[in-house]
Amino acid sequence: MTTVIGPLDAAAIHREAQVLRTWQQDGQTLNVALVYGGLSAEDRLYITESPTEQMSVTALAESLIEIGATFKILDPCDPGFIRDLLTFDVALSNLHGPYGEDGRLQGLLDYLRKPFCGSGVAASAIAADKILCKQAMEGLGVPTPAWQAWKPGEAAGWEGGPVMVKPALGGSSVGMSLVRDEAALAPALEHAWETDPSTVLVEEYVTGLPVTVGLLQLPGGVLAFPPLATEVHDGEFYDAASKLDADAKGTVSVALADLPAEVLDALTRHARTLWDGLGCRSAARIDFMVTTDGKVYALEVNTTPGMSRESNFVTGAALCSLSHTDVVRALLHEAMTRPTYDVPLPIPVLTATPSVRETAA
Repeated sequence: MTTVIGPLDAAAIHREAQVLRTWQQDGQTLNVALVYGGLSAEDRLYITESPTEQMSVTALAESLIEIGATFKILDPCDPGFIRDLLTFDVALSNLHGPYGEDGRLQGLLDYLRKPFCGSGVAASAIAADKILCKQAMEGLGVPTPAWQAWKPGEAAGWEGGPVMVKPALGGSSVGMSLVRDEAALAPALEHAWETDPSTVLVEEYVTGLPVTVGLLQLPGGVLAFPPLATEVHDGEFYDAASKLDADAKGTVSVALADLPAEVLDALTRHARTLWDGLGCRSAARIDFMVTTDGKVYALEVNTTPGMSRESNFVTGAALCSLSHTDVVRALLHEAMTRPTYDVPLPIPVLTATPSVRETAA
């Protein structure tokens, strides 16, 4: 079981922060590939709708400047993206959704022998796929709402109660619908499939208080942030528009979860179980629903939490007296001190030179 540092252990958190700052000061200047672009529907929505000052990439760039790292923003949609990755010491990605968060980018970086911030291939893939994550939750004994999977051509059983319909691989509630009657189920399924043509999750709609728990890997252990409650003031659920809040209307508020001690303990315990069970590393944010009678249900595991200055993850870190820059230091430290492969492997050489086949053609 991972060594866990509690959010109230101020002395331990201070020591860990000092270790990170000393590591940064004593080490080389890092050249960081800051990976960000409109690879998924989720990221395209944020890039299109978010003011520049509210974006994760802006906050990450500011923290890298404060650390003293050199960096360049690499767009994964650019033709030279893979070749350019080879010129950096480490990759820091804040991509979300398919190809960026689901293990495929992580597998590419592994193949290129390039250190990267965040969880590895397996944990990223399982967490990003809501169906696989549900199966993992059940296997690990973590309570989660009842669910079924759907694909075109199959029948989705209506159990008589409201359900959430979600694309299995999407994020930020893009393509998600709250369905309260059987007639609305088929359109919601088609909408989710059109948003992302992967298996659709049909999940029992559990009402209560949305709560999130952040986890950050520090040199001496994993820090569990205090559970944060998210209250939606305008809308039936925490949808994409509420999460984006591009107009700063304050439709969502985030605060320390005011819950009984045994419920708070259950939230942190389940978060730790999922971190260890999925093999997460570096950082994660785990979302729950807490019912009025104190039952805790896990909803999702996010291995690439949003890093804007107003994000839930950064807010949780701040409650532990860690700045945005401290969090970025922790991400880089974990990536650069992670044990490397124990056998020699060739370094891929990628060039823009046409292949013999292309030249012949």
